[in-house]
Formats: sequence, structure tokens, C-alpha cells
Amino acid sequence: MGFCFGVFLYFRRGDLMKIREQLEEREAQILSKYATLSSESKGREIDEKPCDIRPCFQRDRDRILYSKSFRRLKDKTQVFLSPEGDHYRTRMTHTLEVSQNARTIAKALRLNEDLAEAIALGHDLGHTPFGHAGERALNEVCPFGFKHNEQSLRIVEKLENYGQGLNLTWEVRDGILNHEMDLRPATLEGRVVRLSDKIAYMHHDMDDAIRGGILVESDIPRDLAKVIGNSNREWIDTFIHDIISVSMDTDDIRMSDEVYDAFHRLRKFMFERVYTNPVAKGQEGKVEDMIKILYHYYIDHIDKIPEYLKRMMEEGVPKERLVCDYVSSMTDRYAVAVFEEVYIPRSWGVL
Repeated sequence: MGFCFGVFLYFRRGDLMKIREQLEEREAQILSKYATLSSESKGREIDEKPCDIRPCFQRDRDRILYSKSFRRLKDKTQVFLSPEGDHYRTRMTHTLEVSQNARTIAKALRLNEDLAEAIALGHDLGHTPFGHAGERALNEVCPFGFKHNEQSLRIVEKLENYGQGLNLTWEVRDGILNHEMDLRPATLEGRVVRLSDKIAYMHHDMDDAIRGGILVESDIPRDLAKVIGNSNREWIDTFIHDIISVSMDTDDIRMSDEVYDAFHRLRKFMFERVYTNPVAKGQEGKVEDMIKILYHYYIDHIDKIPEYLKRMMEEGVPKERLVCDYVSSMTDRYAVAVFEEVYIPRSWGVL
């Protein structure tokens, strides 16, 4: 009986080992000639035995999804600091909306949906507590500077898994690093995520601004509304359809000239009315001060950073870099809790 079961498992395992190969073959048959095929990946920094059932980009997506850095996104600010109410976006919900946009576009264009999803899920792992306010603070105090896209790459390459990294494929790492508008990912899937990120945050930040009483949809200039529509739902629909229509069967991801101009005018409107709005951003000065104070505290108390970071310091990584790694990894709540623990005096009494 035991021998027969062992033989069954052997042949069953052999069948499973063909699944990845079949999926890779299906990609080659179905996807666009401009898509990035899993079987043609440039690979990982450290060679690994391929998974028997998952192509490499699907495997990367799973590694990001199960990482601690991804879980921490649920308690990191998107735009509005510590909003009252359950329906305002966090950095995690932003990431999920970027992923949804990217998957929709990638599927319609017959690109590699697994690659687009992996890049989308990993693109903001390096964000600080309290969003761009924390990013600005660390960029000012750290002698090496701080950019969240570079930190996202550092997390998946060096910091996750207690200093071992996630060992992701080159294509995913390229997309994570180059998701900013002034950069250019090497793959079409990465370029899909780059635009999906901006579409997502303009859409949901407008929704949150309306919920917070900062804007109403009718505030959008009429000449802009004629191009992209009159409602938040119409705007995102216009952008996604335009990208798909213009990019179909081409070797680039782009919008039509008219819609791309409207896209940039909407971004400018959002920066003027929301991202620099004193009601939405009135507390950011306090946040920046707090993050800077925490940075200097750990510079002076380097023994309090986690052990795996201390080991990196012993290997020659500057402590300033490692303190940046630690402070930037904090959630909003944890950063406030640490600050209160270190600097806010506790009440005292005798029982």
C-alpha cells in the first residue's frame, strides 16, 4: 500500500511539474507580441529552481503579497492624515486600485497580467509613514536622500525577509523602481502600472476630497470636463479606455494627445486644490517634524534598531541609511506610538 501511494505521488508530482510549462506555452500563444513572456524573463539576482506550477511573475506577485512590507501599507497614509471615518483610502487600498487598473489595461492589451500585477503590488512598498510628508522629511535629513520608489526597490532587494530580500525577477524590480512619471520602465507592463498609479490616485483622492468637503465634482473646469467627463467615474473610464484604444497593437503605452493634455491639467488641478490644500495638509508640518526627530533619535540610539539592520551596519552599510530604512518602514500608528514613548512624559502616581 505504501509503495503504491509513493508511486502515485511520484507521477502526480511529475504532472504538476508540467503546469508551469503549459502556462508559459499558453502565454506565448495568447499574449501580444509586445508582451513580456515569463519564459523570457531576465531572471533573478540569485538563481532559483523554478516553481512547478507558477510562472516567475506570478511567483513574484505572491512573494510581495505575503510580505510584511505589504501588510504595513494598510496603516500608512495615502493623502489625508489620520482621517475620521472608515472609507478614506490608505496606501494599501491605493495599491489595490492601481493593481486593478493595471490588470484591466494589461488584459485588454494582451500583456502579461501577472507581471503588471506584481509591479503594481510592489510599487509603493517603500512609502514612509504619513505618505509624502514623511518622504520629504527623510529626504531632508538623510545625507543619502530618500525617494519612495528607490526605497521600494531596496525593500524587495535587501530588506524584506530579515535582510535577505525577496529575490524578484529583473522585470518586476525594473517596474517598481521606474513607476514615477519622469522615469521609463523597460516593459510595457511597467508602463501600464506607471500610468495606472496616477489614474488611481487622482480618482480616489478626488473621491476622498469630495467626501471630506474639500471639493465637489462641479469644481472641475468645464473645458476639462468636456474631454474626460463630468463625474469621477467618467474620468477613470475615459483614461483607461483611451490608453487601451491608443496602445492596442503598438510597442508603447500612451494616451491620445487630447486626453493626455487633460490628464496633466487634472493633475495640476489636484495639486492646486487638494495636495497643497491647507485643510487637507494642515497637519503635515507636525508630521515632518516628528519624522525628523525620530530619525535623529535613532541616529543617537542606533542600538535600538532591529538586529538584522545592525548586522548590515557591521557589513559596512552606513547607519544613516539603516535608520532611514527603519523609520520609513513604520506605520503611522507605530511612529506616533514610538514618538510618545520616547518624548511624551507619562503621568506618575503612587498606589
